[in-house]
Amino acid sequence: MTNKEIFLEHLAPTSHQPVLIEVESAMGTILKDVDGKQYYDLIAGVGVVSVGHNNSAIKEAVQKQMDKHSHVMVYGEYIQSSVIALAKNLSDLLPKKLGTSYFVNSGTEANEGAIKLAKRITGRHKIIAFERGYHGNTQGSMSISGNEAKKRGFRPLLPGITFLRFNNIEDLEQITNDIAGVILEPIQGDAGVIIPSGEFMKLLREKCSTTGAQLIFDEVQTGVGRTGKMFAFEHFDVIPDILTLAKGLGGGLPIGAFISSHKNMQLLAENPMLGHITTFGGNPVSCSAANAVLNIVKEKGFMNIVNEKGALFEHLLQHKEIKSIRRQGLMIAVELKNEDKVNKAIELALEQSVIIYWFLSTRNSFRISPPLTITMDEITTSCERLLKVLDNL
Repeated sequence: MTNKEIFLEHLAPTSHQPVLIEVESAMGTILKDVDGKQYYDLIAGVGVVSVGHNNSAIKEAVQKQMDKHSHVMVYGEYIQSSVIALAKNLSDLLPKKLGTSYFVNSGTEANEGAIKLAKRITGRHKIIAFERGYHGNTQGSMSISGNEAKKRGFRPLLPGITFLRFNNIEDLEQITNDIAGVILEPIQGDAGVIIPSGEFMKLLREKCSTTGAQLIFDEVQTGVGRTGKMFAFEHFDVIPDILTLAKGLGGGLPIGAFISSHKNMQLLAENPMLGHITTFGGNPVSCSAANAVLNIVKEKGFMNIVNEKGALFEHLLQHKEIKSIRRQGLMIAVELKNEDKVNKAIELALEQSVIIYWFLSTRNSFRISPPLTITMDEITTSCERLLKVLDNL
């Protein structure tokens, strides 16, 4: 059997239209397939490969950790240098009230943990989420995601979930004293890079503070430099009670985190003990990679360059087929006339050796989320090719 035949026969599908690039290697922004064709990767594993494929600093950190040990115990029992280094690194970058991290394996797990923590802090069970929000695909995270078409086949899901309209100030009145937590992406990703107003975010913070509801920011996509700041909440000068991270944090290795105050996190260790537990969370190899990522992204001037790169994409992608571009940093949605145009654009882009991708819930737009380390020349060349694509829609 060929690798393609094995893939189709023995790997469970997520759809019946996979991209089917057979990857041989990857370096920086470039993917290379087994036939030697090279692609400009403008997706980076949907924002995961934050500092480029095969990054030398990540490789060095991972190799050093592997020379010591890999997995030695379930999360929370042993002191491991790469794990505590990552926890300290994050605490130094975050406000004091977000000083204690719980490391897990993915974004959806981070959001599951955040929901549990909000319930434990408040003694309440009701959760508020937002229409068109996306928080993952496990049962709890799916319950608080806004795409009903994706959820319909798996009901019943968690009870007690209310959905508000994103960036709608009037709806914030529904945050009352019986709400455990309010979860949202500070910039909605799967909805197509929807950026709220500063007024909405500040009133949301005030409403949660007044009612005691825990404000949870899902920064799985937006965190670790993607939007041109280390964390997207910095754009709004609003600090959450609980923060979740994943995707770009590991630079290609699997890791997630939910983060809150030291006081809040102590609650998971009692009544009951092991109130949250994970076997592979805080894996020392993944933590070493995440540390390397943070050390790159926090370098002086790095965020300014991310913003310059995003602005270059926006400047170069001027075409009559483009209805609008929504962007923050290198988190970009390009809106076309309809879903058919988007599907054709993605197909033609592959022929031009450029990888762009869909949004699950915003089918009239395609996403661009390249490695933050993409070069200006790579942006220029890939945009030239995308303009050729748009010429042929």
